[in-house]
Amino acid sequence: MVQTDKTSHDGIVLQNAGADYVASAAKSALGMVPFAGSILAEIAGNIIPNQRIDRIVKYAQALESRLLMLEKEIVNRNMSDDNFTDLIEESLRQASRSLTDERRDYISSLVANSISSEDIEHYESKHLLRILGELNDVEIIWLRFYLDPVMNGDIDFREKHANIINPTSAHSESTQPELDKSTLQNSYKEHLSSLGLLEKKIDINTSGRSTKLKTTGFTITSLGRLLLREVGFNNARIR
Repeated sequence: MVQTDKTSHDGIVLQNAGADYVASAAKSALGMVPFAGSILAEIAGNIIPNQRIDRIVKYAQALESRLLMLEKEIVNRNMSDDNFTDLIEESLRQASRSLTDERRDYISSLVANSISSEDIEHYESKHLLRILGELNDVEIIWLRFYLDPVMNGDIDFREKHANIINPTSAHSESTQPELDKSTLQNSYKEHLSSLGLLEKKIDINTSGRSTKLKTTGFTITSLGRLLLREVGFNNARIR
C-alpha cells in the first residue's frame, strides 16, 4: 500500500516537472518576441502545459505586429483589467489549437481591437472570441462570403476560395461526392445561423388553409458583421 502511494506521488512529481519544463520553454520562446511576448509569457506558463509552443509563438508574433501600432501605455493599462486578462487567456487557449496563420491573425486582430476600440468592452470581445472558437476556418470563409453574396460580388475572394464556396446542389442525378459536399455546405450555413451570424431568408407560401415555409437562402446579421470586423475584415461594416 505504501509502495502504491509512493508510485502515485512520483508520477505526480514527474508530471509536474514536465509541465514546469513546458512552461519554462514557453516563457523562453515568447521572450524572443519583445513586447507581446512579455505580456503573454506569464499567463502562458499557467494555461498551456503540453500544448504546441510554436503555435503560441506564432500567435505572439502576429499580436506583436498589431500591438506595435498602439501606444504601449494604453496596452499596459489594459493589462491591469481582469476582463482583459481573461480575454488573453482565452486567446492563448485558442492559439494553442490553431492550425493556420489565418486563424492566429483572426485571434490577434480581435485582441488588438479590444484594446483600441472605444465601443467594445473586453468581456464583449471575449464573447466574440468564444464564438470564433465555435467556427472552423471553412465556416469563417462562408461567413465572409455573405458580406457580398451577389453573383459578381468580390471576384478576387470568390476565385481564391472557389473550392469551398462554389455551390453544389443536390438532385436526383447527383453523385455521392456531390451529395456529400452539398450536405456539408448546408451544415456550415446552418451552424452559422444557429450562432446568430447568419439569418435565414424564409419564403412563405400560402395555399388554401395550408402554409409552407421554405428557406431560400441566408443573409449576414449584425453580429456576423461585427465578428468579421473584429477579426480583421475591415469592410464588414454594421448595417
